[in-house]
Amino acid sequence: MREEWRELGFFYDFDEKDSCWRLIGSRSGLLKFRDILNAYADDPRHEQISEHEHYGPYSYLKLMTWEEADISGQAICGTPADFKRLAGIVGGKLDSHGAGEIFAVSDEYAPGSNAILEVDVREEGFDPASADPLLQSTDS
Repeated sequence: MREEWRELGFFYDFDEKDSCWRLIGSRSGLLKFRDILNAYADDPRHEQISEHEHYGPYSYLKLMTWEEADISGQAICGTPADFKRLAGIVGGKLDSHGAGEIFAVSDEYAPGSNAILEVDVREEGFDPASADPLLQSTDS
């Protein structure tokens, strides 16, 4: 699991209470999320409605092609153009936020969504596996 988080580059979880996808990582790790969004949008297999991909060790994070942009507990949805736009939003915010800062993406991507995307920027060298509470119990 640890290596899978490290390969992904960031940790994520969905907070049901706050209806929020939380991504935690260094700037370089979180840029991998931007790259995932762009790669998803560029893949012709994702042009049809309901096409989707799961990411990360637990495969909870799902990108799904849909008629409009939406963020929910089930998936981050949109057209390929929407995912490109989201990649631009995330990349732009990462350019203006440093370690120790948190930013949110909500209405500028998907007005009226049930959930938001919250990004917690950590210092370079941050290990995304260290944010996984399920792995904390296995530490000695």
